[in-house]
Amino acid sequence: MIGTDLHICKGETPHATHNVTIGHEFSGYVEAIHASTTTTAKIGDLVCIDPNVPCHKCTFCRTQKYHLCPHLWCIGVTCDGGMAKHVVVPASSIYVATGLSSEVASLAEPLSCVVHAVDMGCVKSGDRVLVIGAGPIGLMVTALCAHGGAHVTVAELNKMRRTAATEFGASEVTERVDIGGDPVEGYGFDVVFECVGLAATMSQALECARAGGTVVWVGVARPDALVSVSPFTVYRRELTIKSTYTNPFDMERAVRILLDNKVNWARLISHTFSLTEFDAAWDVFTQNSGLKVCIKP
Repeated sequence: MIGTDLHICKGETPHATHNVTIGHEFSGYVEAIHASTTTTAKIGDLVCIDPNVPCHKCTFCRTQKYHLCPHLWCIGVTCDGGMAKHVVVPASSIYVATGLSSEVASLAEPLSCVVHAVDMGCVKSGDRVLVIGAGPIGLMVTALCAHGGAHVTVAELNKMRRTAATEFGASEVTERVDIGGDPVEGYGFDVVFECVGLAATMSQALECARAGGTVVWVGVARPDALVSVSPFTVYRRELTIKSTYTNPFDMERAVRILLDNKVNWARLISHTFSLTEFDAAWDVFTQNSGLKVCIKP
C-alpha cells in the first residue's frame, strides 16, 4: 500500500472511480491468458504490473508522453486493482519478473516512478542531493542517487526511517535542515527531492536549493494545497522547479534494477498481511508505523 491508496479512500483523488478496488502497486502469477492474446508470458509466470493504460490516440500518446494521456486508465485507481485474489490486466501491462520474490516484484511500479523522478532531477556524480522524507519513495530516491555517486542528505522526523535512510545509502541524516548560509553564495543543495507531499515541505525544498539548483516535487499533495513562491527568489537563484507524474517508459528499467539486487529492496517491506487481515494491515498503514505494508491473497 502507498499514500495514493489513502488519498483514494479519503476522496482526495479527483480522477479515481468511486468504490474502486484499490491496489496499483502489485505483482501476481499468470493464471489464464485469453486465446486471442499475444504475449511472451506463460501460465505460472510471476509478473510486475504497470497499472497505467493509455489511449494511444491523443496528442500526448502520439508524442511519447503517454503518462499525461487525459484518457488514461489506471488499474487500482480508475478500474479495479490488485487488492484482490484475481485481477484482469492487459498483456501490454505485464513485465515478467522471474528471479524476484512476489513481494519485491510489487515494488516495480513505485520504483519506476522514482526512476522518472531521478531522471527529472538530472543528478550527476558528486552532486549534493537533499531528500525530504524517508518513506518508501524517499528511500528509493536515496538509493538511486547514492548509487549514482551523489552525496545524499536525508531529512526525516521519524527515527526508524532515518536509520533506514542510512541503510539505503544516505551520507547524512537529520531531523532539521540547516544549509548553513545564503544559497546565492553557494550554500544548499544541487538537487532537492520533496517526497512528503505537504505544502510546507515543498516550500522548504525551494529554500534548500542553492543558486542554479533543481527542485523536484515528488510527493503528492492534496488538490487544494497551495505553495507560496517568490518569483524574485526563483529568478535570482535561477532555480528549476519540476514535478513528476507516474512512470513513462520506466517499468522495464525498474524491473532490471530490482533484478540487479545491488540494494536490499526487501528492506522496504516492513509488514506482510493476508487479504483476510486487511483491516489490521490498514491500521498499520494509516498509523504510519512502518514502511511498505504488503497484502498477499
